[in-house]
Amino acid sequence: MKVILVDIVPHWTKDEEHEDRMIELENLVATYGSLVVMKKVQKRNTPDYHTFVGSGKLEEVMHLWDEIGADLVIIGNILKPAQIFHINELFEKAKSKLKAWDRVDLILKIFELHATSPEARLQIELAAIKHMWPRIFWMWLELSRQWWGWSWAMRWLWETNTEIMKRHLRENEKKILEKLQVYAKTRAQHRQSRKRKELKTIWIVGYTNAGKSSLMNALTHKWVLAENKLFATLWTSVGKMYIETEDYKGREVLLNDTIGFIRELPPSLIKAFSSTLEDSIESDVLLHIIDASDKKVGEKIQIVEDTLAKIWASQPRIYVFNKIDLIDDKTIKSLKKEFKNLNPIFISAFDKIWFDELKSTILNYI
Repeated sequence: MKVILVDIVPHWTKDEEHEDRMIELENLVATYGSLVVMKKVQKRNTPDYHTFVGSGKLEEVMHLWDEIGADLVIIGNILKPAQIFHINELFEKAKSKLKAWDRVDLILKIFELHATSPEARLQIELAAIKHMWPRIFWMWLELSRQWWGWSWAMRWLWETNTEIMKRHLRENEKKILEKLQVYAKTRAQHRQSRKRKELKTIWIVGYTNAGKSSLMNALTHKWVLAENKLFATLWTSVGKMYIETEDYKGREVLLNDTIGFIRELPPSLIKAFSSTLEDSIESDVLLHIIDASDKKVGEKIQIVEDTLAKIWASQPRIYVFNKIDLIDDKTIKSLKKEFKNLNPIFISAFDKIWFDELKSTILNYI
């Protein structure tokens, strides 16, 4: 699938910042398995009320779609239901084959692609329902205003189909929540069992593609999918790690690896994964994994911290700067100075560097 990317940023946005946004958006498209054939950035302080993107930019895209053979326009922002409706309506009126998605549509499609377990698929379906519900309601509201030009039979048919669709979504949501509750009860029993055995749990968190799953594999010797892609992990994976102690008895702890965070991740998507995140939220310690090679390391740290605050995660944190095999000693020294207040630990999950210090710090916390 060939994609045109469009991103809207305020005039005061630095070039470096919107380039970083576009790179991340392009990586999301690549993760979905599509190809970006054109990128457009529009600087405007206030998005267009009806279409978010300015009408001139939309016309420019429509004139180009046939020439470059694009199938899809993805807008790197979160649009209101009315705005995405109006954009697709404009494409249809212009007899264009283009379809428009916003950032949430794309993330949901990626989630759907990577959901392999039955529970993950249920969570994706629930997130899709919550995302589509406002759009269906708005479409019903907008079209109801046009009823004056419709025949009585057409109005009755539309009302009937809309009600059937709404009832179907409500029934689906109820069934999904009931099924997810079964999984939640099972995990609650497992948590109680771990508490009886006095097993401490550690939640591995971080920005997506920071190397969480690679670290999980290295510490537990348990294979978890670790790819250089965004959202490679959607479900919670639990592994056991052994740490040597001075009394030679050793300690076993459990590690939870789950979905990575990303900028502008809507609360509705996080809520859809609430049942999966229960184990992690009730863990004893958080390992916040950070990509030390990322140029926007400070911004990514803050995004993760803000997301954790939204889900009421308040455990003690250990800040782990990963991927030091990709940076030089000068950069490491600079990061240590800049983030001194976090008491960071620097490691490489790939080369298994400085694991002893990490394990020692974990022991101090548990």
